[in-house]
Amino acid sequence: MLQPNILLIMTDQQRFDSLGCYGFEAAHTPNLDQLATDGALFEHCYVNNPICTPSRSSLMTGKHLPGHGVYQLYDNLPEDQVLFTEHLQRLGYHTALFGKLHVCSRYTEAEKRHPHDGFNVYEWCLDHAIHLDSPFNGYAKWLKEKDPEFYDRLCREGKALLHIPREVHMTHWAAEKTIDYVNNAPGNQPFFGMMSVFDPHDPYQDYPLEIGDLINEAEIPDPFVLESDFEDTLPTLKRLSIEGGKARKLSESELRKIRFGYHASIALIDLEVGRVLKALEQKGLAENTLVIFASDHGDMLGDRLQTKKGGFFYDACVRVPLLMRWPSRFSGGKKLPQIVQLHDLAATILETAGMKRNELQQIMPDAINLIPFCAGESLVTHDAAYCVYRNSSLGGRNTNSPYFDPPVHATMIRDQRFKLNLYNTTNSMEGQLFDMHKDPREENNLWTDKDHTGIRESLTKQILDFLVHQDAHFVGKRGGEALPPRWSS
Repeated sequence: MLQPNILLIMTDQQRFDSLGCYGFEAAHTPNLDQLATDGALFEHCYVNNPICTPSRSSLMTGKHLPGHGVYQLYDNLPEDQVLFTEHLQRLGYHTALFGKLHVCSRYTEAEKRHPHDGFNVYEWCLDHAIHLDSPFNGYAKWLKEKDPEFYDRLCREGKALLHIPREVHMTHWAAEKTIDYVNNAPGNQPFFGMMSVFDPHDPYQDYPLEIGDLINEAEIPDPFVLESDFEDTLPTLKRLSIEGGKARKLSESELRKIRFGYHASIALIDLEVGRVLKALEQKGLAENTLVIFASDHGDMLGDRLQTKKGGFFYDACVRVPLLMRWPSRFSGGKKLPQIVQLHDLAATILETAGMKRNELQQIMPDAINLIPFCAGESLVTHDAAYCVYRNSSLGGRNTNSPYFDPPVHATMIRDQRFKLNLYNTTNSMEGQLFDMHKDPREENNLWTDKDHTGIRESLTKQILDFLVHQDAHFVGKRGGEALPPRWSS
């Protein structure tokens, strides 16, 4: 078989249950739902960390956090780390990025490229409204030519500029560039394209106004909150909610507005993805192109009194959509229950491109190729997924650091049935244990339930074994950090 083309479509902060194909009735996602029908839908894909930079570093290197050394939002990927795209180049691929990479602090990426990013075409854009003056910002360059008046307005107003017209929206730009790339791809070699958009990340009101007409607000459920979330939740989770989030301060109408805007942004993504998939069809490339759709983490959207993302491991935050289609390799209509993780995409892409499995195991031994699952050829999967949070996200009260002080450290394990979350505080260890078969909404914490003591101890031991193994085999140098000017020395 000829080496396939590969198209990776990445969104930012998109929870798993935001698409129609995952059962969300209020979604307007016909193109992504059709992608699932024509390919495979992974029901349980977990991220390695619930924050952009560590999560995307895992995606691009095929490693858990200790393997690549990126733990916090403003960390930099060490310069000796190699992104899977560089390996693709060695395998004969032409590679292109349109949009967000974020394997380093945004302040670093605005000034220089990672030495092993592996992209032949590098049209970077982290966010539609920041670093517009970066020499790498492809969206800003495009916008200057397409609509200089709107570009000037965006420079002035930044994120305060809402309801961006579709024809100048970053999501539209990323689709336009991807379509151009598909239509003009080198004919003598396979291509890898990464269309990486910023939405449905906040601010939630940047969607074009007309796209809002596609969403029925009445069908969007209110945030899911338990009475215990107000008073009896873990002290650490309550602290994260108060110091790092805004859910306790937002009114019902404000939360409804956020949730509406979130799903309107996803409707726009779906429309633009539909255009890209149509371009593949028209070019005659769809049959032998592996299309992957995924996101870097979820968004709580007010559920459990949490907003956005952070040091909590509810599925809304750490479980993401994962769709794959490759007509010449596997048939469609599959819903796959295996536990998989975002870093598996690196191994999936490289083995698809022709890398030998033994070489792949040397580079990223914890990542597995997911294509055999799609083709019904393998039932081998991870025994469990691990999500590692090391004070990764932003706190709200410290004037000396952007992070929580004292720091918050936590680790999640999710096996075929149970999820265990450990929170290591200064004086104690807090925990959550959920039976995900009987309690998929994570309402009943079994941490202190005597009938589940054995399960709690066994999963705790598995976490310790995992961390010791990672520390013993993969911990290398850190890549430093680039903090916002307020906290820079």
